[in-house]
Amino acid sequence: MVAIVPIFSLWLPILLSAVAVFIISSIIHMVLGYHKNDFVAFPSEKQVMDDIRKNNIPPGDYMFPKANSMKEMGSPEFLEKMKQGPVGVMTIMNSGSPNMAKELSLWFVYSIIVGVFAAYVAGRAIEPGAHYLTVFRFAGVTAFVGYSLALLQNSIWYKRNWAATFKSMFDGLIYALFTGGIFGWLWPTM
Repeated sequence: MVAIVPIFSLWLPILLSAVAVFIISSIIHMVLGYHKNDFVAFPSEKQVMDDIRKNNIPPGDYMFPKANSMKEMGSPEFLEKMKQGPVGVMTIMNSGSPNMAKELSLWFVYSIIVGVFAAYVAGRAIEPGAHYLTVFRFAGVTAFVGYSLALLQNSIWYKRNWAATFKSMFDGLIYALFTGGIFGWLWPTM
């Protein structure tokens, strides 16, 4: 039977991996710039923004056209709307400057949560004193799952740009490598 490593004994790698991910993600998004083309502007951005503003559409996630039931989805009227287009998914956010302090705080909390799951999985599978690469593998794979795999759903179902999804998954791989490395470095010896 494997000796369990309790999560509370892994608080340091959880926090340090979250700090590392926070710093690395900041470098990726502010310095490297390979995400700059993840979104494109509407060709007639001013007109689209004026139309949305005119209709006073509140913040939220919208799908158009939107069927209210499976039955309606098969109706000739709905199928005609789909055929004529446009078809899309759109998120409307609050007007004004983004609250970066709040968003960065939530990102840091999310990174801690991924670290907690990495600690839980590794702590249940690996004994104290385990080899660095063993810890790296378990914590890193768990972190990769937490940072990357769910992103695929948005490209599959909501037609999010595959290149943008793969770039974000690549980011997740980098975060996972650092997370696994930090856990391997600070894994308890006994």
